[in-house]
Amino acid sequence: MLIKLRGRSGTRVQAKSSNGSIKMMLNSRGGMHKKKETNGERKFKAHALVAQTEDPTHALTVTIADHNVNRLDEWIVDARTLTIYPAIKVFYLFAVMPLVAYSPLVFNQSFASPRLCSYLGFVVEPLSNTVRCAMKSYKLSDLTQTEVDNLKARPRINFSSIFSTVEPIVNDVRNRGDAAVEDYTLRFDKVKLENIIENVNELPDPELDEAVRESFDVAYSNIYAFHAAQKPVEKVVENMEGVRCKRVARSIASVGLYVPGGTAVLPSTALMLAVPAQIAGCKTIVLATPPSGDGSICKEVLYCAKKAGVTHILKAGGAQAIAAMAWGTSSCPKVEKIYGPGNQYVTAAKMILQNSEAMVSIDMPAGPSEVLVIADKYASPVHIAADLLSQAEHGPDSQVVLVIAGEGVDIKAIDEEITNQCNSLPRGEFASKALSHSFTVFARDMVEAVAFSNLYAPEHLIINVKDAEKWESFIENAGSVFLGQWTPESVGDYASGTNHVLPTYGYARMYSGVSLDSFLKYITIQSLTEEGLAKLGPYVATMAEVEGLDAHKRAVTLRLQDIKARQIV
Repeated sequence: MLIKLRGRSGTRVQAKSSNGSIKMMLNSRGGMHKKKETNGERKFKAHALVAQTEDPTHALTVTIADHNVNRLDEWIVDARTLTIYPAIKVFYLFAVMPLVAYSPLVFNQSFASPRLCSYLGFVVEPLSNTVRCAMKSYKLSDLTQTEVDNLKARPRINFSSIFSTVEPIVNDVRNRGDAAVEDYTLRFDKVKLENIIENVNELPDPELDEAVRESFDVAYSNIYAFHAAQKPVEKVVENMEGVRCKRVARSIASVGLYVPGGTAVLPSTALMLAVPAQIAGCKTIVLATPPSGDGSICKEVLYCAKKAGVTHILKAGGAQAIAAMAWGTSSCPKVEKIYGPGNQYVTAAKMILQNSEAMVSIDMPAGPSEVLVIADKYASPVHIAADLLSQAEHGPDSQVVLVIAGEGVDIKAIDEEITNQCNSLPRGEFASKALSHSFTVFARDMVEAVAFSNLYAPEHLIINVKDAEKWESFIENAGSVFLGQWTPESVGDYASGTNHVLPTYGYARMYSGVSLDSFLKYITIQSLTEEGLAKLGPYVATMAEVEGLDAHKRAVTLRLQDIKARQIV
């Protein structure tokens, strides 16, 4: 069995093992959280100590929990525990912790001193071998404005360190082209490539299960319909008689689409990026994605690429793929704009290259995936947990936020669902790490909940409350919104029709997600008749004179003189 001990800060626990006494300091630092009680007193909770034995008659073996996963109201123990035998190892691991006043407590297998345990603030309880998945929590009304503002901060990304890693790769690809891409693919992906580029029209159609094919076909149809409806309507405006203006759209000729591989294959991203490029009429569409172990292309990605009109597939991922598309190589066409999500190295490469001589644009700055869920007492705990985990499973650097609106929400049921569902996920370890830096906030009502959401500016916003539609007009900052109990974020990720390439890391305050407009550029056109220039010209000449730009003035006045001369004749 496993047991865990939890208690107040500064209490030393002494447990007996077959190798002698092992001492362990519990303290209020490193992964600990503080809870503000209603009377204003702050109480602290410290690390957990886990004791394990297979036979009640045997002495205890002491283990120390990996406390990367924690929560506010009880100790969290990661299943990956470290067994400690000599006492020296314990003190080595915790040598940096301060020694504080303590009360010694000796546990034996009989647990004969429950009152003493309670007096010292300790609880002894059974613990299963599962990964607990939980989040810190805050009550908005108890926080200062500064503390509320701090909650909008995402897990910090040290871009200065990442830039120093990525920049040499970007420069190497610029100088050595295909050879550099091949070398980095072998180094990072352990794949030796004979060629880095495939012409899509030369590749055979992949074979997919019928159900898989049908699913992607439905997604393609919905994504196409939604983005085709975004086609701009050309409109001519006659501001003055004889002065006609309009704006026309033209496609970006060559675009690069990044489809991540890594820990998850994302053919849905191929559709999200390639379909609007297809509708826009981009002539060259390069899709970059990491190769499989044998150097092939994921068959689902290839299916989506062929269906959506991709012209080239670059079999590479990471910074080297972004650099190859930005600079161009002997086999990879140079692109004029790069789109798509990616890890911190991909993001860093995009940021570096958009400010370089490569003359390339990017869709948006982006960070790890995130979701904010607003829930009230009418929302199902099962649905809430599922929605939070749907983003947490993307990776350990993802962040999810639960905003409880009003009273009557069964937070314990939600917490239990998060733990149960997390432990049943193949990517549960990723999700549990993401949850360790995620949090719950308690809002007095929907007004406060929506205000916090606008401050946080989430990539995905789920409003799972009664009459969710009435709050739509109050949403100011979000990448994509999902209204009502029957609208999981997953439908937007795959097949509702909206685009899932969205601003993260708070950039929803000033950026939009990928749309048809992302693949277009706009040109303004004006046309004046003789009568139009005769009416408008004098005003332009006066303004040019005010600014001291005589050549601008003459470009107008010389024409006005010609008009006047013709009228005399």
